Amino acid sequence: MTRPLTCSICGGRDFANHKVLWPALIAEWQLTQDEASYVDRQQGCVCTACGTNLRGIALGDAVRQFFNTELPLQDAVQTGSFDSVRVLDANGVPGLSAVFSKLPNYLRRDFPGIDLQALDFGDASFDLIIHSDTLEHVPQPRLALEECRRVLAPSGRLCFTAPIIVGRMTRNRAGLPPSYHGQATDEAADYVVHSEFGADLWTLVLAAGFSDVALNHVDYPAAVAISAWDAVSAQPSARSTDDVEAASAERQSSRV
Repeated sequence: MTRPLTCSICGGRDFANHKVLWPALIAEWQLTQDEASYVDRQQGCVCTACGTNLRGIALGDAVRQFFNTELPLQDAVQTGSFDSVRVLDANGVPGLSAVFSKLPNYLRRDFPGIDLQALDFGDASFDLIIHSDTLEHVPQPRLALEECRRVLAPSGRLCFTAPIIVGRMTRNRAGLPPSYHGQATDEAADYVVHSEFGADLWTLVLAAGFSDVALNHVDYPAAVAISAWDAVSAQPSARSTDDVEAASAERQSSRV
């Protein structure tokens, strides 16, 4: 039985659909009719309440898993339980970024203003890093993932999406005519596509050094989000306020 489509950001169940692909991009990507259909849904099926599309909803599900909550994220952040979580939003996601912006330790740095291949942050600076449909525009995506791992805290998590064609393997577009995402008229450098990702994208995460990877999907194969983390002695999860206070009390006790 197909589960009802519910927005992970606001809990909405009303969605609108519109096409986002254009013939030239479909030809460049060599998409079949079925592939073009589910990519259109990934990008163009939008929650009417908060404006989040399917890829953002899949990303929201990945974040909820990290937060260990079943609440819509707009309700979860209002509990105060995640105020201590240091979040890096590396490109902005409609709906999701607006919710995260209410967290006190949220930082947004949009690509290409942020260089994912050389992040200007120290090691272990963040508990959660998110980016959506950005990695395909990075010349060296493995290096970008390695950098995300470097600036994550030991129990931190990377959650991201990238357009995935599930019936093929990843290919690099080096030597092929330039292809751009965005709108049909967008040809800015940050829209150029360096990688067309296939079902093997998860292997790039492990190659970057992460020990664990998980997938969250919405209306498969339309939208798949990937989570990556390094296994530690404790279950990797966001640090709640209670966790931080307990750790502080323990440190104070050890000094007595």
